[in-house]
Amino acid sequence: MPTSQINQDDINKAVWNACDTFRGVISADTYKDFILTMLFLKYISDVYKDEYNKLVEQYGDNPELIHAMMSKQRFVLPEGASFWDLYEQRHQAGNGQRIDQALHALEEANGTKLKNVFQDISFNTDKLGQEKQKNELLRHLLEDFGKDILNLSAERVGSLDVIGNAYEFLIKHFAAGSGATAGEFYTPPEVSDLLATILAPVEGDQICDPACGSGSLLIKCGAMVRKNSGSKKYALFGQEAIGSTWALAKMNMFLHGEDNHRIEWGDTIRNPLLLDKDGNLLQFDVVTANPPFSLDKWGHEDASSDPYGRFHRGVPPKTKGDYAFISHMIETLKPSTGRMGVVVPHGVLFRASSEGKIRQQLIEENLLDTVIGLPASLFFGTGIPAAILLFKKHRGDDKVLFIDASNEFKSGKNQNQLTPDNINKIIETYKARVNVDKYAYLATFDEIAENDFNLNIPRYVDTFEEEAEIDLVAVRTERLELKAELDTLEVEMAGFLKELGYGA
Repeated sequence: MPTSQINQDDINKAVWNACDTFRGVISADTYKDFILTMLFLKYISDVYKDEYNKLVEQYGDNPELIHAMMSKQRFVLPEGASFWDLYEQRHQAGNGQRIDQALHALEEANGTKLKNVFQDISFNTDKLGQEKQKNELLRHLLEDFGKDILNLSAERVGSLDVIGNAYEFLIKHFAAGSGATAGEFYTPPEVSDLLATILAPVEGDQICDPACGSGSLLIKCGAMVRKNSGSKKYALFGQEAIGSTWALAKMNMFLHGEDNHRIEWGDTIRNPLLLDKDGNLLQFDVVTANPPFSLDKWGHEDASSDPYGRFHRGVPPKTKGDYAFISHMIETLKPSTGRMGVVVPHGVLFRASSEGKIRQQLIEENLLDTVIGLPASLFFGTGIPAAILLFKKHRGDDKVLFIDASNEFKSGKNQNQLTPDNINKIIETYKARVNVDKYAYLATFDEIAENDFNLNIPRYVDTFEEEAEIDLVAVRTERLELKAELDTLEVEMAGFLKELGYGA
């Protein structure tokens, strides 16, 4: 068995090849769920198989003892429900039914950890064609994931976020074709790293992402707690509107052993589900998200009568839901420890009307702490730059730090990327909270008020570079020298032409 560590490119290549099985048969949005579910099943099967083999090596042929020890693992893989059980039977009829039964058994055996996760995913569907074609397609799928390169044992995978990274890889490749906006589907991992580092979650924190997608940002925040304190005493909360993506978030939590989590399925703005026993919004130490950019039809019609009072600063515009998410997130911060980071399009910084009034009130309440401008073309499928807004419930002063990191990136073929040095520079500047020429400015409340509470970064951070003075005398001298040289060449050329018989 190979022991070299697998890399994400290997996983992505295998996942992309597996997509060929379904291309031309069903839509990418549908087969994405099949691919990622199979990846999940393959991963836990390989981890389980690896643990089982280690116990056999340690205790020999003692089925009862090994079965008892395997039952104490953090998840249960019922007999017959392993990927390898399905793989061995792949040439027999009924692949779709067997896969569905395996997923149902896995759900049942693991209680609340996987409850309802596979309810909307069926491999035994007519979408894959008549029975013979369906069986062949699923045989190919099982063979794609059964290749040696895709051995996902714990030793090979290490700390990779297998589901989250593969999900982002597929979304990244499908988003452009589906016409989806970048902010809605794909957050660059570097942006997640930046948010998790700046928000610095610690032991005992309750951490929430109200638009959690596949859960990768929450998982990074959990990893940050463990890194900062060595403790696993924290809780993760999230809500996701799209059912198939909610299922991926649940799978992702399961894979990472994040048992202390609560991920709800539903529309955060229209129907927030992270509530206490009295029906009030839960409050958290850390709230962070990359919500859909300028979401149309976000729930404007019911906002003025919101039972949770989230829009008391004003109701955002009907066709732009950015401040709906910001307002929700602010209301879920704990009074003393609450801190928040949210990714937004730049329009949030300067648009007027109802958004301007909400923005002004947030600043007057001394909640806004920092504005970070990110580079353009950082998010897949769009060239527009985004910004990060950082809020705190308890602040030491009333100043706002502006960081212009728009020129801090590594150019890529289709996307720009934040490098570790770019990220470190942002973090160090955020911590120092001082002016940095052409990069950062600590603005007073009065300065922001003088700008009518417009947060457009160039109003505060002057990145203008003066052009070098032109020495007109030197330029004229050079021009005369070139002209004289040209005249000499013209005379020489005329002579050559005359010798060749072309002269007058």
